[in-house]
Amino acid sequence: MTPSTTYSFPDLESEITGIIQESEATYMLSSSAPSISISDFFADKFLMITVIQRGVSYKMFQLIKNLAPFSEETWASFLDVSTKSLQRYKQSAKSFKPIQSEKIIAMAEVTHMGTLVFGSLPTFKLWLETPNFSLGNKTPLALLKDSYGKELVLAELTRIQHGIFV
Repeated sequence: MTPSTTYSFPDLESEITGIIQESEATYMLSSSAPSISISDFFADKFLMITVIQRGVSYKMFQLIKNLAPFSEETWASFLDVSTKSLQRYKQSAKSFKPIQSEKIIAMAEVTHMGTLVFGSLPTFKLWLETPNFSLGNKTPLALLKDSYGKELVLAELTRIQHGIFV
């Protein structure tokens, strides 16, 4: 399966660009491309680290959450907080801690890759919820709780993208 579409998320791209511009990582922005695309962001680990260390704002989390196929309860589980705590983040508009920010960026990366590979969010969501032989007959969603599982899911998405079915 080859990606047929490139996705653009102007609000999220604008938020990421703003964070990079406010940080010491402005050298990573070229004058010819003053905005960072989602694909460029996920291709550059230093940009991802900059955002993670700064802490994902609730606004950025909300933009990612609206693009991802995960429920509020699933997000709370990923971030190891209660749904009530997520509501408190929203009310206080504070940034997430780096460890939670890393998880948010990781899930955004998985969503980006899955959407590219499957061509639509509903198809990707179906794949996430279906047991997968290559993943030990577990659902990809069940593996996303930790970084090792996320890497397995990304590796499987890459294999699918390149037409390698195990």
